[in-house]
Parts: sequence; C-alpha cells; structure tokens
Amino acid sequence: MYYLYILRNKENSFYIGTTNNLDRRLQQHNTNQSNYTKNRGPWELVFSEEFSNRSDAMKREYYLKSLKSKTVLQKIIYS
Repeated sequence: MYYLYILRNKENSFYIGTTNNLDRRLQQHNTNQSNYTKNRGPWELVFSEEFSNRSDAMKREYYLKSLKSKTVLQKIIYS
C-alpha cells in the first residue's frame, strides 16, 4: 500500500508527500532526514489516504500541491 500524507508543524505550515511506510517517513521528517522539512519540525501527521499503487498516490499528491491553497488543505483535513 501507498499513502498520501499531510504533515503540519507548530507554525501551521503543511507538507504533502507520499510513502509506503507512514511511521518511518514521519520519523524521518522529525529527525531532520528530509531536506525540505529539516529544522522546521516537529511535524505531526494530520491526514492520510491509502492507495493500492504508487502512481495513484503521486497523482493525488501532485493535485493537492497544484492547488497551492492552505484553505483547501484545511477543508480536506478537517472534513
């Protein structure tokens, strides 16, 4: 299984990504092993969706990133 995930940090910034292991990936973000999120944590997982293949998870990731809207992300997360 593959997952689309959304993380949020203490400044209320969001990070969108995909992975096949949510626990490992969250740990990587919180231990500064990911360049973009390095030194911007701590991060918490606020949303995830499960997909049967990597391609579908990445399509969803690209779509959400293309929206470039924190308001839309919050609606997805909290609905």
